[in-house]
Amino acid sequence: MTNDLLYQIALTTIPNIGPVQAKILVHHFGDCQNIFKASTKELENLEGIGTIKAKCIKNFEDFSIAEDEITFIEKYKIETLFLKDAEYPQRLLNCYDPPTLLYYRGNANLNVSRIINIIGTRNHTDYGRQVTEQLIDELQSQQVLIVSGLAYGIDAIAHKAAVQNNLQTVGVLAHGLDTIYPPQHTSLAKQMVLNGGLLTEFRKETKPDKHNFPRRNRIVAGMADATIVVETACKGGSMITAELANGYNRDVFAFPGKVTDAKSAGCNHLIKNNKAVLLQDSQQLIETLGWISKKPKRKEQKELFISLTNDEQILVDILKEKETVHIDEIYIKSGLTSSTVAASMLNLEFQNVLVSLPGKMYKLL
Repeated sequence: MTNDLLYQIALTTIPNIGPVQAKILVHHFGDCQNIFKASTKELENLEGIGTIKAKCIKNFEDFSIAEDEITFIEKYKIETLFLKDAEYPQRLLNCYDPPTLLYYRGNANLNVSRIINIIGTRNHTDYGRQVTEQLIDELQSQQVLIVSGLAYGIDAIAHKAAVQNNLQTVGVLAHGLDTIYPPQHTSLAKQMVLNGGLLTEFRKETKPDKHNFPRRNRIVAGMADATIVVETACKGGSMITAELANGYNRDVFAFPGKVTDAKSAGCNHLIKNNKAVLLQDSQQLIETLGWISKKPKRKEQKELFISLTNDEQILVDILKEKETVHIDEIYIKSGLTSSTVAASMLNLEFQNVLVSLPGKMYKLL
């Protein structure tokens, strides 16, 4: 295990090899050690790698950073989650740029059936605090995992409210696990380790530099089923996270605010531009995400002897593999264009062959 981990950490330290390239390499070679053993020609022939990146891999020799990190991991009993691990947050695998390796302290299952993130401004109003605390209080019975960024303001309010309601909560950090930023949240972070956890892709001694926060935000967006924006201006981290969530085909909700309130301008902007659903209360969220069991409706009789096109048959075969399938997986497995998939899926829905579910999931009827 330690040997595997050595190469996994080393992969994240190679110059010019980011999460996108690492995903390509891991998908092709399977084991990280095989990446370092591969020939230059095999590496540079991989689409997305090329000559320069192949040379960076072949010229890499400094494993000391990885060895030092393993010493830190073992000393503080930190769990590592690699792309191919079963415990790795599986929702992130639907993103084009998932973290190659995550460092985790906590006890929350990062693959539970209900995960949302709650984000917002650092300089919140009483209204922002109220709607955040009320939402989480009303979600107590749903046993949902609450994710946020452990920042000042709405993030911290969400984490605290989750702890108070005995809901597990995970803070995604923009730095290593050897520190807590802001330091004023150290006590809260300790509570979260016991009732959720702390998660990061950054090694120890990584400072909370400005450029790390967008990388952190993509994890917040990607590991949840839905993003809830409470209060935000038109610029800032919350808007970045909302845009990322939309790009990952996640549901985005926003609490509206007064048109004169600058701290709600971002939420109103998202709603106005159809990038977020206007959120009023927890019941709306629960219903939209399909968390309540409705009385089964009488199934409409499927047309007998339906004639499917070749494209439609491809999609039906993919949906037969498991109970529900995300639209991203359908795109990847079918190899069809997005417009062809959209048209074929719509036709199959009209014929009562399949049904669309919340979260851009589909299943056969």
